[in-house]
Amino acid sequence: KTKQVFPGLTIGLILGSYLVKPSIIGGIEQSINYIVDSLTDINNIKIIVFLYMFSGLVGIIKISGGIKGFVDFASNKIDTKKEALIVTWLSTLGTFSAPSFRIVTIAPIMKALLSKINMTKKELAFMIETSTQPVIVLIPIATAFVGYMVSVIEMGLQNQNIDADPYSLYLQSIPFNFFAISMIIIGTIFVIFRHSSKNNIPITNESDNVKTDNKDTVEQSKPWNLIIPVSLVIILTLFLTWLDGFSQGYHLFEAFIEADVLQAMVVALFITLLITIVMLLFQKNSLKTMIHEFIESGNNLMSVILLLSVVWGLSSVTEDLGLSEFVTNNVSWIPSSFIPPVMFIIGAFISYFIGSSWGTWGILMPLGISLAQAGDANLPLVIGAVFASGSFGSFASPLSDNNNTIAGILEINAMDYAKYKLLPAMISAVIATGLFLLLSFLL
Repeated sequence: KTKQVFPGLTIGLILGSYLVKPSIIGGIEQSINYIVDSLTDINNIKIIVFLYMFSGLVGIIKISGGIKGFVDFASNKIDTKKEALIVTWLSTLGTFSAPSFRIVTIAPIMKALLSKINMTKKELAFMIETSTQPVIVLIPIATAFVGYMVSVIEMGLQNQNIDADPYSLYLQSIPFNFFAISMIIIGTIFVIFRHSSKNNIPITNESDNVKTDNKDTVEQSKPWNLIIPVSLVIILTLFLTWLDGFSQGYHLFEAFIEADVLQAMVVALFITLLITIVMLLFQKNSLKTMIHEFIESGNNLMSVILLLSVVWGLSSVTEDLGLSEFVTNNVSWIPSSFIPPVMFIIGAFISYFIGSSWGTWGILMPLGISLAQAGDANLPLVIGAVFASGSFGSFASPLSDNNNTIAGILEINAMDYAKYKLLPAMISAVIATGLFLLLSFLL
């Protein structure tokens, strides 16, 4: 009704809290507890710190002439939407560790090019997101997803006393994540052929609009001030990810699988921030100006951080109200040959309304493995269906972290943007359902 995500989320959180604790002030107290709990969760704190620091780093890069230099350089190379699409996809090679990492890395850079290419903000956001969650969820190493995805499979196997290697099953399930695969294809087609009226204000070169007491800084064009920090944070993230796994006694690929990728991302970013400041001091940039811009740019994401805290709180409400129990207690009717497509449909429904792929996987994976075992369904296919269902919500839901983060960075309405990408997401979901149904009979 309001066309704003935040009021809707807040009302949903308060209503859910009153259902959990139905007293005059009990619901309000419970709402606050949910928000506080979400903000004190260690992984959520890491995400908040990462988002704030990276936004601050981008601000420092901006005033040093890094973004202006990159735009000046890219302006000679990028003139069309297709060329921007190629650059966006190439950037995936170094930014696949986590969706939040990729979004905060590539979105500000591409945003600065928006005035040159014939695209709306929504088209740009969609182009970036199509190459984010659907891609990262298919990469079996060095991402923030892998360890968790393997752990939920392992949990489901243990519940059913199945003697199997969870990582091997995860690898076998990747080709069956039909939503992610379909979304990459359908999304790319939509980016190339879909044309929207440019109803948003064209974005000028942001680095030209920076107000600072160092006038020389604004006039400079130094692409290496962008390239070096971004490359450094990517390289350090990969190295520290491997080092974390190696320190736990694992080697090679296992080290990447078992590592705490989120921790590695935050540490890598902090090191990069310090090195960048020192590098820019040698270039005679003002320390006072850099600190001011770091805080100002970091504060630009506070609205996103506040939104995420309510999203996380609402996810906790749905869990406390028994959503997962409701689902698991009402699926005994599923015929064995229909387990994969039905699991995908149920999971897509859940993930859309809680906005969390991780939450959906945690809820449905034990159930999916249990049904596959009882109905003699193909286990990798069922696992792939569960992962695909979570991918749908993470991409399409207006409550998704990714949706709200990229909307905040590109300054677009999160609900309108979610509606914009719903059609291609639904097309991909229909294709995925058909493939799950077909392979249920073939495998």
